[in-house]
Amino acid sequence: MEGGKTVRDKLLALLNGSDGSFISGQEISDKLGISRTAVWKHIEELRKKGYKINAVTKKGYKIEYTPNSITADEINAHLETKAFGRVIHSFDQVASTQIPAHEAAREAAPEGTIVVAEEQLKGKGRLGRPFHSSKGTGLWCSLILRPSFPPQQAPQLTLLTAVAIAEGVRKVTGLPADIKWPNDLLISGKKIAGILIEMQSDPDEIHAVIVGFGLNINHKKEDFPEEIQDRATSLALEGNQPYNRAVLLAEILKEYEYWYFKMLDEGFDPVREKWESLAVTIGKQITAVTSKKTLQGLAKGITKDGVLILETADGKIDYIYSADIHE
Repeated sequence: MEGGKTVRDKLLALLNGSDGSFISGQEISDKLGISRTAVWKHIEELRKKGYKINAVTKKGYKIEYTPNSITADEINAHLETKAFGRVIHSFDQVASTQIPAHEAAREAAPEGTIVVAEEQLKGKGRLGRPFHSSKGTGLWCSLILRPSFPPQQAPQLTLLTAVAIAEGVRKVTGLPADIKWPNDLLISGKKIAGILIEMQSDPDEIHAVIVGFGLNINHKKEDFPEEIQDRATSLALEGNQPYNRAVLLAEILKEYEYWYFKMLDEGFDPVREKWESLAVTIGKQITAVTSKKTLQGLAKGITKDGVLILETADGKIDYIYSADIHE
């Protein structure tokens, strides 16, 4: 677990921020307030973790290779948030990041705490569906929130999460990540991410919200089970290049923190407007398959509670709380 930036985090940030140039040991020593011997020891520790750092006499240090990991060291090196991601629980393998996140929330983990893993064995999706999450390829994360609003407003966080992920992906990769109601992230009509919101609450009070999300980043086509290869994709497949997972997580957390506190201060309208601008569902003729019936009509928008507004051919308005959406 990590809280705040450690000396090693700051060292990584300096090395990553040198734009491929050498940075002298003395400059690092001065900026971090540690001895040059301590600098060397931290460099050695980073090398043991897979970083390739070149050291040249009278020039200093230059980072030449960064492992594409989501360890606390690597995440902290890129974080620009005040609270989100400042406490990290990092695992190599878990059944689901939601499980240790729930445990941490019950043990009074602060808001913004995240749980990340290299691999999930039983990732959970919406409606109890499995979420495929292979080792070392994607981003499997759970975020602990402690909002002051009542439980009835919790569904708004699903929409907010989609906005944060879509905006983070767009800013890091330039890829046109779109939202499909209620909680799917798509590129070229194929799924790149899923979102799961769970609560610890009383009827009138939220104790914690556990926001789970998975993002397909560096998957190859064969990394997906054959039965979903036609409807799932990854950022690497769409952008024809690999992406740094820690950089993506840091940007998503930055976007999340911005929109979350904006919602707490100004209400849901700013988030709703941003969501609708990113949503492929809105303004299209769709079929909504609920547990009880199938409806067809025009997706008009969403309510302040994140409920989908559907106008049928006869002009009737239906409100869709949960459904599978097909165009």
